[in-house]
Amino acid sequence: MTTEPHLLSLRIVVPPLGSRHGTVECRPIINGRDILADVFDEGPADDPRYLLGPDAPLHATDTPREVRLAEAECTEGCCGAVYVTIRREGQHVIWSGWRNPDEDDVELPELRFDVNQYDLEVRRASTDHSWEWSARTVARLLEERLLERVDWLTTWECELGAVSAWHWEPDQISVFLFHPGRSAIREDRPWVQFRMTLPISGDDPGDQAKRLEARLTAGDPREVAEVCGGSKEFADQLGYPWPGSRRRA
Repeated sequence: MTTEPHLLSLRIVVPPLGSRHGTVECRPIINGRDILADVFDEGPADDPRYLLGPDAPLHATDTPREVRLAEAECTEGCCGAVYVTIRREGQHVIWSGWRNPDEDDVELPELRFDVNQYDLEVRRASTDHSWEWSARTVARLLEERLLERVDWLTTWECELGAVSAWHWEPDQISVFLFHPGRSAIREDRPWVQFRMTLPISGDDPGDQAKRLEARLTAGDPREVAEVCGGSKEFADQLGYPWPGSRRRA
């Protein structure tokens, strides 16, 4: 007997702006049922910025890949996460190999989707930004623009970490930079992370992103940013003040 393929819907959940509770989630709804709610109550589904987009992990290919769908609030290493392996097989997309590092078994079956319905839903969710608040839209657009400014980042020995907007800070965004780059972390060389906090207005998000790009790329970002990551030892070696210490001359 032929089994009808499952129907996928991706639901974006946004907590009330200004609230310290909750997080933005991309929740998979299968045949109208929130399947993560049935098997995992330790934390939220992952943020759409990690699950969606042009090259995001929810896109199915012929090569199977494991994707994390949810993580415990206290981190995966403490109370687990939910993973699934996604692969394209002919006219179907298959979710299988459910795994939680903190449990012996995840009681979810193999799920089979029609490839056209699946691809259409992932594309829809990836391009629908109607749920975003203004700062989140500015952050996304600014990140896209800064990723194209390789010249600026190279000049100042920086690598873009992320441009983030959080619902509990609805009127600002944060730009994170690594100096000299993430490779220094892997190679155990001195590195620091910088953060710049920028206010967001009610102006058009695209115009704001354009203005902020021009402002940020006009000079050395390390001179106006604050160290927020790495270690005091590394900061001292690179000549930058650790948080709470005096700014270098």
